[in-house]
Amino acid sequence: MSLGLLDGQPLSRAALDERLAALRTGPRSTALPQPGSSEDRQLVRWVAQVLLTEALCEAVATERALPVAPVGPARLDQQAAVELGSITAAAYEGSAAVRAVYQDVTAGIDPSPADLAHYRSMTARPPATRWHLALPDGSFEADPDTLPTALAEALRTAPPGEWVTIGPWTAMLLATLAIPQNPDPTPTLREAARRTEFVRWLDYQRAQRLTLVPGLEHPGDPAQPDNHHRH
Repeated sequence: MSLGLLDGQPLSRAALDERLAALRTGPRSTALPQPGSSEDRQLVRWVAQVLLTEALCEAVATERALPVAPVGPARLDQQAAVELGSITAAAYEGSAAVRAVYQDVTAGIDPSPADLAHYRSMTARPPATRWHLALPDGSFEADPDTLPTALAEALRTAPPGEWVTIGPWTAMLLATLAIPQNPDPTPTLREAARRTEFVRWLDYQRAQRLTLVPGLEHPGDPAQPDNHHRH
C-alpha cells in the first residue's frame, strides 16, 4: 500500500511508518490514542496528510529550483498555526521545503490599502500616556490611572518640577510619555494575507496533483468511517 499518488506516481508508505514509529516511541507517546482505535486511525490519516504536503512541496521546490536550506524545525505562533490549519502548520514547521515554497508562493502578497484602512478603523484607540515620576527615593514610570486618584489629580495641576504631597504619597511629575496605541499594522496583515494565499494555493495543488488512497483519506473527510464529527 502506498502513501498516496503524486502526479500519478505512488509514494512509498515507508515514510509514514517511520514517522508513526517515531511518534509512538517519542516523549509524547503516552498522549497518543490506543493503537488500532478509531482515534489512532485518524492520527495515521493526519500524519499521512502532513507527509503528502511535504512531498508535494519538495516536488514544487525542485521544479522551481528553490534553495532549501537544511535547517532544523521552525515554530509558528498560535495564530499562524490556526490560520494555516494543523496539517499545513505541522508540515511548515517540520519541512524546509514547505517553508521555501511558502516564501516563493507568497513573496508578492501585501495587504491592500483598503484592508489597512479597515484594520485601523476597527482597532483605533485614543492616545495613551505614562508618567515619569520622581519619588524621594528614586523614580519610575506609571499609568496615571493606576495612581491614587488624589495624587494623580494633584500632579495634573501642579507646576512642572514641583513636589506634591498628598497623604502618605510624595511625588514629582518629570515628564509625560506618549505611548503609541496604533502601530503600523502592515507586517501583521501581510503575514495573515500570505498565510491565506498559501492555504488557497496549497489546496488547489493538492486537488490537482495528489491522489489519496483508501485508509489514508483526509481525517476531515466525512465519507471515511472514522470521521465522527456529526451535525
